[in-house]
Amino acid sequence: MALKRQWAILRAIGFVTYKEWAAFRSHMLASLFVGPVLFLVQVFIWQAMFEGKETINGLTFEQMLTYYGVVTLIHYITFDFADWNLQMLVRTGKFVTFALRPLPHWVFALAQKLGHRTLALGVEVLPVLLLFVLLFQVQLIPASPGWAFISILLSFLMSFLINYCVGLTAFWLVRAEGVRRVFLLLKDVSAGVFLPLSFFPDVVQKILFFLPFQFITYLPTRVFIGDYELAGIRLTVAEAVGLQALAVAATAGLTLLMYRAALKRFTGVGV
Repeated sequence: MALKRQWAILRAIGFVTYKEWAAFRSHMLASLFVGPVLFLVQVFIWQAMFEGKETINGLTFEQMLTYYGVVTLIHYITFDFADWNLQMLVRTGKFVTFALRPLPHWVFALAQKLGHRTLALGVEVLPVLLLFVLLFQVQLIPASPGWAFISILLSFLMSFLINYCVGLTAFWLVRAEGVRRVFLLLKDVSAGVFLPLSFFPDVVQKILFFLPFQFITYLPTRVFIGDYELAGIRLTVAEAVGLQALAVAATAGLTLLMYRAALKRFTGVGV
């Protein structure tokens, strides 16, 4: 019964967020231009790079376009602003209203993201998907649809958990905006947004393999394509998704520990 009640609360928060952003969905429409334009830039760059070559680092030109197409769609699906929201609540003192509620704020934030990204599926993801397939002729059929779906779902959770951890730094830092900006750049580079991680030098790949960022973009993209390789480590699709699930579970544990520590600090300073 308690689980059913919690699920009803999550659905209610998600639905309210969906309706709220639906009234301002024009804010999302800009991404319908930004995503495809950035993708077109990648097309021109890799056309020049692949001239006279069949593959680069084991990827064909078609696979490279698929990689960046999937990266773009995953970005739309997993986009998260939990870090910014949490930092604003702490800085303005409005977090106190959540500290007094029986529902943990991280649950509220996750429900908000679910509602926001559900709206994005129709406003952003579907139009861009059709544009990539019909205009750019990108093959966006996953090699293993079931594993790809699970991997993108885990990517959704990992993106939220990591961003929420960054937001929690606001409880210790007076101004956490600088940390947030540096983190966003580090996250995108280390997740494989700008360049497949397998293109980095071997020593860098070994470092990136043990960081959580690859599980947001690089790993689910490679699962979508149908193979995974990083730092000389090759995994089957099932093994890659299993590794991703373990990473998400570990990050969830870290998030809960940080959240409890943040609440103790919040009440300890009398805010």
